[in-house]
Amino acid sequence: MGNRGMEDLIPLINKLQDAFSSIGQSCNLDLPQIAVVGGQSAGKSSVLENFVGRDFLPRGSGIVTRRPLILQLVNSKAEYAEFLHCKGRKFVDFDEVRLEIEAETDRITGSNKGISSLPINLRVYSPNVLNLTLIDLPGMTKVAVGDQPLDIEHQIREMLMQFITKESCLILAVTPANMDLANSDALKISKEVDPQGLRTIGVITKLDLMDEGTDARDILENKLLPLRRGYIGVVNRSQKDIDGKKDIRAALAAERKFFLSHPAYRHIAERMGTAHLQKTLNQQLTNHIRDTLPGLRSKLQSQLLSLEKEVEEYKNFRPDDPTRKTKALLQMVQQFGVDFEKCIEGSGDQVDTSNLSGGAKINRIFHERFPFELVKMEFDEKELRREISYAIKNIHGVRTGLFTPDLAFEAIVKKQIIKLKDPCLKCVDLVVTELVTLIRKCTEKLGSYPRLREETERIVTTYVRERDSKTKDQVLLLIDIELSYINTNHEDFIGFANAQQRTTANATKKRVMPNQVIRRGWLTINISIMKGGSKDYWFVLTAESLSWYKDEEEKEKKYMLPLDNLKLRDVEKGFMSSKQVFAIFNTEQRNVYKDLRQIELACDTQEDVDSWKASFLRAGVYPEKDQPESEDAMNPSDTVSMDPQLERQVETIRNLVDSYIGIVNKSIRDLMPKTIMHLMINSAKDFIHSELLAYLYSAGDQGSLMEESPEQAQRRDEMLRMYHALKEALVLIGDITTTTISTPVPPPVEDNRISKDPSPPPASRPATATVAPPSRPPGVRGPTPGPPPPLNPSPAFGAPPVPSRPPGQTAYAGDPNSGIVPLVPSRPARVPPALPPGIPRRPPAAPNRPTVIRPSEPSLLD
Repeated sequence: MGNRGMEDLIPLINKLQDAFSSIGQSCNLDLPQIAVVGGQSAGKSSVLENFVGRDFLPRGSGIVTRRPLILQLVNSKAEYAEFLHCKGRKFVDFDEVRLEIEAETDRITGSNKGISSLPINLRVYSPNVLNLTLIDLPGMTKVAVGDQPLDIEHQIREMLMQFITKESCLILAVTPANMDLANSDALKISKEVDPQGLRTIGVITKLDLMDEGTDARDILENKLLPLRRGYIGVVNRSQKDIDGKKDIRAALAAERKFFLSHPAYRHIAERMGTAHLQKTLNQQLTNHIRDTLPGLRSKLQSQLLSLEKEVEEYKNFRPDDPTRKTKALLQMVQQFGVDFEKCIEGSGDQVDTSNLSGGAKINRIFHERFPFELVKMEFDEKELRREISYAIKNIHGVRTGLFTPDLAFEAIVKKQIIKLKDPCLKCVDLVVTELVTLIRKCTEKLGSYPRLREETERIVTTYVRERDSKTKDQVLLLIDIELSYINTNHEDFIGFANAQQRTTANATKKRVMPNQVIRRGWLTINISIMKGGSKDYWFVLTAESLSWYKDEEEKEKKYMLPLDNLKLRDVEKGFMSSKQVFAIFNTEQRNVYKDLRQIELACDTQEDVDSWKASFLRAGVYPEKDQPESEDAMNPSDTVSMDPQLERQVETIRNLVDSYIGIVNKSIRDLMPKTIMHLMINSAKDFIHSELLAYLYSAGDQGSLMEESPEQAQRRDEMLRMYHALKEALVLIGDITTTTISTPVPPPVEDNRISKDPSPPPASRPATATVAPPSRPPGVRGPTPGPPPPLNPSPAFGAPPVPSRPPGQTAYAGDPNSGIVPLVPSRPARVPPALPPGIPRRPPAAPNRPTVIRPSEPSLLD
């Protein structure tokens, strides 16, 4: 071709093809290639074998090619084959190549006649081939055979479409000559995806099997169904030749002799045959790659940019370099600490918009879940009064006390303070659970090194568990401190005098607060199907009522429920329900909604349920208390049978206990988050930043700690190979783009114009050429002078035609055998393609001087 830069382009595309196949086509880059399509037994595989000069493809009746075969031909001094799935193994015996193709096909598709779109990559090195990349696709079929699925025709069609619909793919449409061209499956499917014929190259096989007296001259001369890139005829070996192990070189010589000796093909013999087809495909694929270079370059650049981020961590990493391992370990531990701190303190990058996690969830535990647990421990009124009365009576003993004993107050207060231990310890457990989840999430970035991730997670989790016990000890110490001294001089304590003045109504009255909105949100009301079924409503909770609406616009109110005498209780979710349920009921056994004594409200998660319960607590709706079943509880006579003096004493102590427990609760609610933050969370952050690295070094050998997972090592190698292949491709494409030229695509073919083999357009012909008179039939031969037939510079037809008439006979423009197309005045002039280097332009012939066509040199086969 005289274009060395372009010759290097096909091997580059082969290299990219291998890189993409090994990575699993992760890059959406359509590489220029040639797809071979045709019906079953059309001769596709024989054409490919003729290119290589070896028998290496599976053969048989029916569907033989059941997976795409990406065949990369590389011109080389040695002759061998390599498979992408058998890296490092060279196949010198091509019979073994055929067996490997069959075995690899069966491995994916099974031994039946099923198909798969997963390609087999085969590269053949040989001195007999030109650089070329083709894809041998399964032959189109109509009827399922054997164990094939019934939609085998549709499956094959879909597979073909995956390849030939890409604009970067040339289509080699193979059609046997002994069937009607109008019925060609290959041309039909090519026409669907390439209606202009810009990417289709026609190949006519089995020319030697046509009926006697018929030929394919009109097809090969591009008359019958014109293609822009024309048709090329080939003659493959017959089944008898294949069974007889006829040498392919001998078959190629017989093919050459066939075209030179056949009267219908003699004049176009130089443009027929396997050798010319291979050269044409090499030229057209190379030129096609050159035409697609701008788009290919932009895609390569975009893919390179997308890979930059992923490759950045791999680029300078060497698995066996201890310095790199140390640096990588330091960076990963540091990054783990930064990620952990961001999750706790909050960060603007990579915000989770679907769920609460990390610090936000811990904050919810501190300020919603823990207060809810405290309120759940709030004393029951009747039970508290009964305990106070027993305490007073036991302190007085046999005497009847005249004054209210302060020892009863201390006994009741201490008993209530001790009850705070359980919710406080539960709060610590909830925070520990969230921290462990957070540690596991932050170690996901260490997945490249499984041992490092495992050790990091183990060390930090163990430390959190240790701090868990110390934090619980400190929490219990806070409770013990509260028990050690009852401070009745606290500024918020009501004192003895104020406690006597309070009435029972004032003591039990719910905290007065303005009717402000506490919460809005969606809830599901669970009602039996007989009464309408479950429905979703928009709920609005205020300090005085619970209302629900049709939607969040709050225009159509469905119901408003006052909060007086309401309480909450837990309800087990239904067998088929995935939602969490709680209920609201009236303590005075009244209907809450319509004829329902309680309404069940459902949320998607338990977190939502706890959050709604905390909101109800703010509104003064408390959870139901489980009453202990004892003889004393079953017999309330002791509680009711109190004399007026005892009742006043009970009421006084009741008010004092209520005031003091409120002070303790306020103090515990304030100290618990501070204690957990100081002893557990902040301590864990300091441990990760200052001590984790030392623990990792002491845990084992650094080399084993930084061993990559096999998957990560493979991914790193493939990503680096892809990255370097893309960079090399961009460099080579840049050089080729600025230093090379190529032959343009042949001009379009008009169906309504009878034409011979493609010749230079009218603009390149001499101005003195004459046109045959219209009255004279174009098929009549005569001595009419005409211009000499110019050399055809088209890459598809690289040699001058062999003349079929005796020496000295002249040709004219209307002769169908002359290879000259009459000039049409109305057609616009086209710019002629450039002549290849080294071929001089011939001067125009004299106006009235006949041109003598000299006979060609005798052929070696003649």
